[in-house]
Amino acid sequence: MAKGVKKRKEIKRKLLHKYRLVILNESTFEEKISFKLSRLNVFVTGSLCIIGLIGLTTLLIAFTPLREYIPGYSSTKLKKQATDLTYQTDSLVRVLNNTNRYLDNIRMVLKGDIENNEINRDSLLEQFKLDPSTVDLTPIKQDSLLRAEVALEDKYNLFERSTAKTEIVLFPPVSGTITQIYDAKKKHYAIDVVAPRETPVKATADGMVIFAEWTADTGHVIIIEHKDGLLSVYKHNGSLNKSQGDVVRSGEVIASVGNTGELTTGPHLHFELWDKGAPINPQDFIDFK
Repeated sequence: MAKGVKKRKEIKRKLLHKYRLVILNESTFEEKISFKLSRLNVFVTGSLCIIGLIGLTTLLIAFTPLREYIPGYSSTKLKKQATDLTYQTDSLVRVLNNTNRYLDNIRMVLKGDIENNEINRDSLLEQFKLDPSTVDLTPIKQDSLLRAEVALEDKYNLFERSTAKTEIVLFPPVSGTITQIYDAKKKHYAIDVVAPRETPVKATADGMVIFAEWTADTGHVIIIEHKDGLLSVYKHNGSLNKSQGDVVRSGEVIASVGNTGELTTGPHLHFELWDKGAPINPQDFIDFK
């Protein structure tokens, strides 16, 4: 018992024992500052400083924007901004991919290149063809009711009936003699129409000019985009009357017949039609007589 009391007194004495911290001038050994300290004072002061530092750090994190720089911690606003940026990035990627595909189509139109990916349509149809005998075509009650409801709505819907979709009408860009016809085997995806120099070249349909520039091979070229993915191409023009971005009407003068470019043998119009990235024969849709 006495030993325990003696030990506690010894610990108390060590904690309360005074020490003197002196700061001296190194040259003159003059005493500048002195402090009286004990182990207990140092422990209490250090503990209070640590607690204060922890409290100050907590306040800075909780009530200032500094918390956003802590890994794994972000505000709702920052998360929303990150989500919006992600959506915008995805949208930009889709726009970029669509633009690249669009430019690839323009490149094919200008160069007359087509990927040689031949597909056997008969084999595809045979592969996916269904046998009608294996399908139950008996109408169910819900199907009959839906058919009757749709028929009743269509009967009195005059607006839908009066705005039926009509096929696009193509205007001959120039009149003249056809010297070279459309020949896919020889990769001539156009018709060549001979006409006097400076003869007006007209737009084959309503649309917007998406290309109007000079190329070394085909001279002055103008490309018009029409509805439903249809493109009309006019090459070897003597001059262009329209610029990229202009909206044109069917039959409007857009250029004049010329003999520009290296791949030409005289004044004529090299005219192409492309439907959704594939060339089609203009004579199937336009009478050039």
